[in-house]
Amino acid sequence: MRILLTGHNGYIGSVMLPLLKQAGYDVTNLDAGYYDACRFLPDEPAEKFTRRDLRDVTEADLKGFDAVVHLAALSNDPIGNLRADWTRDINYEGTIKLAEAAKKAGVKRFLFSSSCIMYGAAATVEVNEDSPLAPSTEYARSKVQAEEILRGMASDGFSPIYIRNGTVYGVSPRMRFDTVLNNFVGQAVATGKIVVFSDGEPWRPVMHVKDVSRTFIEYLNAPRETVHNQAFNNGAAHLNYRIRDLAKIAQDTVYGATLEVRGEASADQRSYKASFAKFRRIFPHFRFEFDAVAGAKELYEALTRLKVTDEVFQSAEFTRLKWLKRLLDSGQLDEQSLRWTKKASQAA
Repeated sequence: MRILLTGHNGYIGSVMLPLLKQAGYDVTNLDAGYYDACRFLPDEPAEKFTRRDLRDVTEADLKGFDAVVHLAALSNDPIGNLRADWTRDINYEGTIKLAEAAKKAGVKRFLFSSSCIMYGAAATVEVNEDSPLAPSTEYARSKVQAEEILRGMASDGFSPIYIRNGTVYGVSPRMRFDTVLNNFVGQAVATGKIVVFSDGEPWRPVMHVKDVSRTFIEYLNAPRETVHNQAFNNGAAHLNYRIRDLAKIAQDTVYGATLEVRGEASADQRSYKASFAKFRRIFPHFRFEFDAVAGAKELYEALTRLKVTDEVFQSAEFTRLKWLKRLLDSGQLDEQSLRWTKKASQAA
């Protein structure tokens, strides 16, 4: 099977690429290159790679592929809060343009990396794929809107799947310290202190980046009739945690770390405990390799081995918003379109 993987130089993509190749897929990669310089660990080189903005992909680029695994996106709420139009342009309109090109090119399967963040501050005890959506940020809205349009594009020859990931954590060649468990363990290793700004009560489903990558292979292999034009909460029931519990796991993992729960009213109050019954029913044999305890231990061992200091933990390379601001401030990205400038091209 020939696969086009978008966003292979991202946090998830740099973990997923070698796993796809090990599974026997013929993988071609497409990435805008925003995070090329944000290397935390050596990563596997992409043998087939096109550096291209997602918004410029054409039907000709998609010819001959059996499936698209679409990870590329502006990845979190702070970026959407900075400039909402960037997130709409890339995450929503860019996704639809890619899907339209794929459908015209005869691509059979389209895996869309979506998010459980679209449930917002859920009113129900547990949210499933049919629960009301309450996106409260531009990032969440971009995922909801893209799913809606993709759903209408589904046909006998084009099969989209909406994979609603929880909060991803774990060691990656393109590391991020701006996701919750990575942040807590990173704080503990770098400073000896974990700070929770909320009261710690909100629920989050969390999932290790390797397990996320392994589930995408399941979606690629699944019989069409079991996944066609469907949304899946991606994970397992035991991977739902309260924020305070994740912080305590980080504290217990890093000897001597202290924990402060501030309970600030302005902190993020979104809470959603996800049901993964559908995933378990469709993929009954899949086994998750990590829970938060095992994942925190892996993080601790990697960060201590690499001697991660507060300077490294706070550096722009490992926080998405800081890095984009650096590229903007240096004139390498255009502040209106978030496209590479001539200055960046000359430097390259």
